[in-house]
Amino acid sequence: MTLPVPSPISDGDRERVAELLQRACGEGRLTLEEFSVRVGAVWAAEDEAALARATDGLAPTPVVGSSTTVDKVVTVFSQSQRRGRWRLRGRGLRAVTVFGSTHLDLRHVLSGEDVIEISGACVFGEFKVIVPEGVEVELTGPSVFTNQEFRLAAVPRVPGTPEVRVRVTTWFSNVEVVSARPELPSE
Repeated sequence: MTLPVPSPISDGDRERVAELLQRACGEGRLTLEEFSVRVGAVWAAEDEAALARATDGLAPTPVVGSSTTVDKVVTVFSQSQRRGRWRLRGRGLRAVTVFGSTHLDLRHVLSGEDVIEISGACVFGEFKVIVPEGVEVELTGPSVFTNQEFRLAAVPRVPGTPEVRVRVTTWFSNVEVVSARPELPSE
C-alpha cells in the first residue's frame, strides 16, 4: 500500500493565501503578530495541507477588541501604553511625549496598511516601540542628548508584513525600537 504523495504548491497558491490573510488583518480578524506568523507559514508551506493550516480558525468576523481607533497619543507628565489588541486609524500615528513615557506595542495592532508610520517628538521622556519579529522597521529623526536603542531579532523578514517607519524628534530622551516574540497566552 502506497501513501498518496502530497501535490506541490505554486507561488501563485501562496500569494492567494497571503492576500487572504492580509485582508483578514485589514478587517481586524488578525493582529499584526498573528498575520506575521501565519504568512511566514504560508511561504514555508510545501503542500496543500500546510497551506490550509495557515488559515485554520480564521474568524469570520472581527474579534472583540478595542473599537476605538487611534491616530494620536499625547503624553505630558504621565505614562501612556498601547498594548494588546488596538486599532490604528489609517496609515499613521502621531505621538508626542513631554516629561513622560510612551510605549507602543504593535504586536497586536489592527491595520491593513502596507506601511505604518509613527511620527512625533519626545522631550525629556521615554519612547518605546515593540514590533513582532520579522517586520521591517526604520528609525529616523533628529536627536539631541538622546539614547537610541534599535534592537531587532536577526530573522528574515516575513513576506507580506507592513514596513514600520518611526520618525521621532528627540531631546534629552531615551528611544527604543525592539522586536519581540509572540506573547504567551494568559491562563
